[in-house]
Amino acid sequence: MAIVFLQQKKFQKSLIFIVVAILVITLVVIWRGFFYKETPPKGEKIILTPEREIKINFEVLDNPLLDKLQPFPQIQPFQEISPTEGGKVGRENPFIPY
Repeated sequence: MAIVFLQQKKFQKSLIFIVVAILVITLVVIWRGFFYKETPPKGEKIILTPEREIKINFEVLDNPLLDKLQPFPQIQPFQEISPTEGGKVGRENPFIPY
């Protein structure tokens, strides 16, 4: 029986080292990802490009083809049908299958 207990202790010691290693690697990755600020190398120059100006050509809206377009007819809003006016609304039991 002593052999079994020794094997369990060896396994627990190796397991502790593995857990500590995983924890250290996780902390290093988190520190590098969130708190470490990378500075550019001193040999490289940072080149800033000027912002581009956005120009919209409104002359396209003066095209005569746009005047020939017809608008869609306006859709009337939904009108409720009340049960007192003779209209049937819904089903008696909406949870039964069709």
